[in-house]
Amino acid sequence: MQNPALHKKTAAKSTNVIAGASIILILILYFFSTKASETFLQNPKLQLFKMMFVSIIIEALPFILIGVILSALVEVFVSEQTLKRLIPANPVLAILTVIVLGIIFPVCECGMVPAVRRFIQKGMKVHAAITFLVVGPILNPIVLWSTYTAFRNKPEMTYARMGLAFAAAFVIGLLIYYFVKTDPLKMNKPAASGASGHQHDHAGSGWSKLVQVMGHSIEEFFEMGKFLIFGALLVGLLQTFIPKDSLVALGHYQGGSSVLMMGLGFILSLCSTSDAFVAQSFSATFSPGSLVAFMLLGPMLNLKGIFMMSAIFKPRFVLLYSLLVVGFVFISTLIVEKVFWS
Repeated sequence: MQNPALHKKTAAKSTNVIAGASIILILILYFFSTKASETFLQNPKLQLFKMMFVSIIIEALPFILIGVILSALVEVFVSEQTLKRLIPANPVLAILTVIVLGIIFPVCECGMVPAVRRFIQKGMKVHAAITFLVVGPILNPIVLWSTYTAFRNKPEMTYARMGLAFAAAFVIGLLIYYFVKTDPLKMNKPAASGASGHQHDHAGSGWSKLVQVMGHSIEEFFEMGKFLIFGALLVGLLQTFIPKDSLVALGHYQGGSSVLMMGLGFILSLCSTSDAFVAQSFSATFSPGSLVAFMLLGPMLNLKGIFMMSAIFKPRFVLLYSLLVVGFVFISTLIVEKVFWS
């Protein structure tokens, strides 16, 4: 049997190589495409891929920073006892409490993953932490405002998105509570538990705590950043080279439009603060229910997020979470469409 520490070191090297190769590829496109005229590097699709890759990175980086800083603040300043007092033991009350916290703290899905890991390491129950992962990117004032602005003439789209986001967080949180009985994290850091964790929360003050926050933020940023780079590489390739006309044809079948828009939400990996405007651009082609499915699934489950989740959660848990999200979004949006838009 392979040594776990050796396996982790090998996996880290592999992800570093992939992230480094992705950066080198983009640098080649940037520095040579402007100088090497009339070569394959001037191909319009390669230029589009370059712009897509960079735009995804630029869009996601601020939210990654917010997430890792929040994660570091939790690590340094929030004790396990504080979390236990804040989150009720009753699963229903715990889920409702976390939903309220998700509304108060508008963190994009890119920043949720490191924050959720730290919550779990600090003693928050898995179902409560995953509820935060589901609800945080959607059910907050910023996304509410952007969705209402995009669908100004169809306010029911905003109500459907926010209502189903609340329902998704509640249902998925309860299902995680019933089905997940073991730690889903790949490895807990020693400083986050036991006596060392207690000491880490209370030792030092002022400058020393600031240094701790900066140290945790930098470590978390580089760990999450390499998965963001690889995810952005794949998203850019898919958006550039997959013909969208052939995909749109699938939307004419019953339920096909929802499946297609959910797939686009997963592949495009848009920020939840801007995806409503993209959904609105499809309003003449696809049904309202499928547009809601697009705006629901993308923030909860997307390509770049999967890579970040796979870095911290066990594969079986990532699969379970993905199935729960896909199943809930598909079924709930079909029901809402038949009830309100049929």
